[in-house]
Amino acid sequence: MAADKIPASEPKSAAAETLEIVKTVVLALLIALALRVILFQPNTIPSSSMEPNLLTGDYMLVSKFDYGWSRHSVPLSPPLPAGRLNGHLPQRGDVIVFRLPRDITQTYVKRLIGLPGDRIQVSGGQVSVNGRPIPQAADGRTRDPDSPEITVTRVWETQPDGRRYLTFDRGPDHDGDDTPEFIVPEGHVFAMGDNRDNSLDSRWAPMVGGVGFVPQDNLIGRARMVLVSWRAGASLFRPWTWVTRFDAGRMFRPVR
Repeated sequence: MAADKIPASEPKSAAAETLEIVKTVVLALLIALALRVILFQPNTIPSSSMEPNLLTGDYMLVSKFDYGWSRHSVPLSPPLPAGRLNGHLPQRGDVIVFRLPRDITQTYVKRLIGLPGDRIQVSGGQVSVNGRPIPQAADGRTRDPDSPEITVTRVWETQPDGRRYLTFDRGPDHDGDDTPEFIVPEGHVFAMGDNRDNSLDSRWAPMVGGVGFVPQDNLIGRARMVLVSWRAGASLFRPWTWVTRFDAGRMFRPVR
């Protein structure tokens, strides 16, 4: 007996195929946006204020779930209600990513030094929290990666929980080496750059170009890892520099 003929399916119209492509692209964009809002966000490092731990040209991964979510967790910071969903306080020593209080279009990255109610003071370049100096240990001299004509001292700082990280010190008597005592207001944190003598941070008020106290609502997340990095001279408009200026040694480096 002859096999039954299977009717051929009718070809889709160009409009139907275009609609399917649009649906696929929109779904992919929605999934990417959800992942970016809820889990992780990539950020680039545009300045040297977090040397030696983060360098200009680093492309880092920021986790969103460490501190919960606010309107600043969403791209372009839409005018959503204030407050954080499932919010958690960061820990002293975390490298935080946040919207700059005086200009929320700018994203900054600094190290968290003080929590609400903490008393912060810098004396002779050493940071004290609630009257207790953060222990420091010098670890030799090196050249500043972005300014090789400048020699800096590598200094280890150790938080009470045992976490250690390197900072840069250009020497005594720099601006910010000696400050009044700051009392961190409720709902805010105090942050400083690891490149201590080359960072406008919470030691300076917003009206003089500093950061001031950072509202907890402005936190985007915690810097976790350097994914890839390009040295100075790389440019989007010069494709050959994507290879020649690529720094493979910084791939997948945890942020301490």
